[in-house]
Amino acid sequence: MKALIALIALFAAAPLAAQDMHAGHVMTAPAQDPQAGQAMPEAAPDPHAGHEMTKTDAPVSPGPQMETPPPPEAGSGPPRAADAIWGANAMAASRDDLRRTHGSFPVFWFQGDRIETQARKGGDIYLWDIQGYYGTPTSRLWFKSEGEGNWGSAPDDAEVQALYSRAFKPFWDFQVGIRHDIAGPGTTHAVIGVQGLAPYMFEIDAALFLSTRGDLTARIEAEVDQRITQRLILQPRVEANLSAQDIPLLGVGAGLDQIEFGARLRYEFRREFAPYVGIEHSWRTGQGADYARARGQNPSVTSFLAGIRFWF
Repeated sequence: MKALIALIALFAAAPLAAQDMHAGHVMTAPAQDPQAGQAMPEAAPDPHAGHEMTKTDAPVSPGPQMETPPPPEAGSGPPRAADAIWGANAMAASRDDLRRTHGSFPVFWFQGDRIETQARKGGDIYLWDIQGYYGTPTSRLWFKSEGEGNWGSAPDDAEVQALYSRAFKPFWDFQVGIRHDIAGPGTTHAVIGVQGLAPYMFEIDAALFLSTRGDLTARIEAEVDQRITQRLILQPRVEANLSAQDIPLLGVGAGLDQIEFGARLRYEFRREFAPYVGIEHSWRTGQGADYARARGQNPSVTSFLAGIRFWF
């Protein structure tokens, strides 16, 4: 009994050792930093462990080779992107072909701007207004003709023009030549004018005429295409005729003799062919209105019209 009590007292005095949670596991001591004397963190496992890595000897493609073009010479124009890739020498032949294809070579163009009939009080009339040219983009020979008359009779007013045209800025030509009236009193005029495309796509044709009798007159025409759809187009148009003096022989008054304003609605079955309908009003003013009344004409006339427009 005494021996049992002594054994119990011995166990009660000794501290109980904490149970090791990693009993039975082999533990590896962390690496020590030789300078700081601290434990280094354990390295992450290699995801490619056990895989055989083969080194390839194929070179990596550097992509397209860019050639640095030489600095442009004075007056040679802006740098060209194609030269930086292919070289200026390689592009020279292609650029020369573009000059021949899109450069200064002669072409022929003809347009029937207004071929129409007009229904108006006092008698229906026919009217034509045609023009065309042959030449290069900067130097051309122009042909123009317009006139009108009552159906069933010869034209009351008709003219033809032959002009030399020279471009003086983009979309604008300077024109000189002659005009001959082939109806009424036969008269020949010297012509000087300009024709071109104004801002907002207004087509302008303005000219001065000096006749062999010394009469100085002028004409200004302007029109613009307003697209309603790709084929349906509304074209407002205005024309003004002026004179520096009264011309009783022609029934023309000094100043603003006549002004016409109208609108034509055309449908382009093809870009080169389009019938149209429209309305136009014409006024004679000043002494010109008096000349019209003396001839039994109305100085203010409204016309309903129909016609075709074509070009080739």
